[in-house]
Amino acid sequence: MEWIVERRNLLEALHRVEKNKGAAGVDGMEIKYLRQFLMEHWDGIREELLEGTYRPMPVRRVEIPKPDGGGVRLLGIPTVLDRLIQQAIQQILMPIFDPEFSPYSYGFRPGYSAHDAIKQARNYVAQGYRWVVDMDLEKFFDRVHHDMLMARVARKVSDKRLLKLIRAYLQAGAMIGGLRVISEEGVPQGGPLSPLLANIMLDDLDKELMQRGHRFVRYADDNNVYVRSRRAGERVMKSITEFVEKRLKLRVNREKSAVDHPWKRKFLGFTFTYHPEPKIRVAPKSLKRFKDKVRELTKRNRGQSMASRIDALNKYLRGWSGYYRHSEWRSTFKELDQWIRRRLRMCMLKQWKEPKTKRRKLVGLGIPFDWASRISASRKASWRLSNTPQVSKALGLQYWQDRGLVSLVERYDALRFTT
Repeated sequence: MEWIVERRNLLEALHRVEKNKGAAGVDGMEIKYLRQFLMEHWDGIREELLEGTYRPMPVRRVEIPKPDGGGVRLLGIPTVLDRLIQQAIQQILMPIFDPEFSPYSYGFRPGYSAHDAIKQARNYVAQGYRWVVDMDLEKFFDRVHHDMLMARVARKVSDKRLLKLIRAYLQAGAMIGGLRVISEEGVPQGGPLSPLLANIMLDDLDKELMQRGHRFVRYADDNNVYVRSRRAGERVMKSITEFVEKRLKLRVNREKSAVDHPWKRKFLGFTFTYHPEPKIRVAPKSLKRFKDKVRELTKRNRGQSMASRIDALNKYLRGWSGYYRHSEWRSTFKELDQWIRRRLRMCMLKQWKEPKTKRRKLVGLGIPFDWASRISASRKASWRLSNTPQVSKALGLQYWQDRGLVSLVERYDALRFTT
């Protein structure tokens, strides 16, 4: 605990919490007020931590819809003070636990990433392991057994004050409808300490898989085991499910888990081609979510100018292309660019509304009067008209480049070249 409250460790934790920003907890304090609060109250908080009497506040419960209508994910937003303390704990515990984690665990670890996990999975498929045991842990963060987790933390932590504090965070509960609900199991998602605790809990699963000689990749609670046949996959699914449910007291979601070819499953938003040397591709469900988001950002009834629409769209496109740049299927990005431009052309046609306005705008963009008249008088829907050669020419690639629209394929090429 003395290491955790040491000044240098606290300053580093404060810097990271401020950099990550985030919403206020149940006390309503925002990040920008944390430094002033610490100047006034830190001495007392530090004393409580060293004496083992500090009590965390409950988290603020937030429900995030899961993709494809799969229910909601429960997040627990700690107060900014508790985020600071959790970050300080994480910085001390990470160097203690991380070196002994499996090299095939890629989630929330320094020097590891989701992209590393995808590349390792692709390597297994290329080596002939063309069946995957895709195991889904049912509500993992909500079902972690506190006693089992604390027993694993205590393997390397002997400071009873710290063990007591970590358990207090696990049992801090949540504020729901103005009432405090006590947590009897689970690790609240949303705090800096949760990812490390999740890896500590699942490290036994990693070690079991390694001991059995399996080829696997795990990212947090997403776990894939690669085998050479369906029969082997079904055998592994049965034995590992038994291990998870009996030894770790967790549940396997049998509806979402499956033994199948890797190119028929999704892992961290990606999938693979079926070739002997497989390529990484953006998964179909990820593409659907992308298009749904773009449709939302370009809706006509959002009441915004085209410049504002493009600005909001660009922010999303930059983030999306940054994550999916490791796809090895360039045509996906080119096709999405074309679809986005068509979507924006449709928005423009709807924005112009009246036939005479459409005709005047198209003529101003260089379309012959007779063609502009035909398009403006057409009864076809805006989506169909947006794909006509004349509208495509008037509102083509250069038009959108001049207005600053981000090109996914250009960013893909640039990011692939630099990485």
